[in-house]
Amino acid sequence: MEFRLIRFLAKDGTTYYGDAILSSGVTDIAEATQARVIRGDIFGTHNVTDQIADVRLLLAPLAREDVKTVRCLGLNYEQHAKESKMPLPKYPILFYKPVTALTGPFDRIPVAAAAQEVEGLDYECELVAIIGKEARDVSEAKALEYVLGYAVGNDVSHREWQLKRGGGQWGLGKGFDGWAPFGPGIVSSRLIKDPQALRISTKLNGKTVQDSSTRDMIFGVAKTISFLSQGTTLLPGDAIFTGTPQGVGAGRNPPLWLKDGDIVEVSLQGIGTCTNKVEYAKSRPKL
Repeated sequence: MEFRLIRFLAKDGTTYYGDAILSSGVTDIAEATQARVIRGDIFGTHNVTDQIADVRLLLAPLAREDVKTVRCLGLNYEQHAKESKMPLPKYPILFYKPVTALTGPFDRIPVAAAAQEVEGLDYECELVAIIGKEARDVSEAKALEYVLGYAVGNDVSHREWQLKRGGGQWGLGKGFDGWAPFGPGIVSSRLIKDPQALRISTKLNGKTVQDSSTRDMIFGVAKTISFLSQGTTLLPGDAIFTGTPQGVGAGRNPPLWLKDGDIVEVSLQGIGTCTNKVEYAKSRPKL
């Protein structure tokens, strides 16, 4: 089925899943103002109805209860591995984010007090693949048949917590609440037939800081899904962040760290843009 799946707060105050209605020539789902309401199980039996609802606000394209696991790949773009001065991995480097990291395409990126102690807050634009049906021991040739669709996401990271305070694990530096905004919707794998031919980019306060193509992935989407499914069942709703291209703040000299109030836009061709503002949590008054 061909669709541009969104989850949205309608002007009638109801939250719906819907198929975004876009004007001719428009591909950025963030510009959707209306959608056909979807009834039923988006991973099972469902119906795109004739009911058209007006969009007040685009939400994370999957409700938290519909996401089972958030898997992420590190160092999965060749040029990013080089800028990180790391050898190209022989196998995908896997880590996880908690589902509480997921937020919507226009939500703030909250920075807790613990992440404000030292500099190191960074951006990472990523293609996000959403699993549509159970996958276990699938071949690379069949892997894309298990994809519901694709979104763009920002794997927000704090390099100090990731590399120095995490005990050798990356989860702490990447797993804070709200540090995985994604969306603005999920475009069907029937509309995006080749996920390795998409332009992917990041703007920081209007200036382009990442600009690449998903063809630079070391492990493409099909290879990644096949690898991750060996002996492990991928479930409908699993989100896979597939790595970021070169241009991250940590790879620059001097480093370019995110600051309070910064506007980060991550974009993926054929899907659209997530625009998120960095917001430092204010310290609580001592009683």
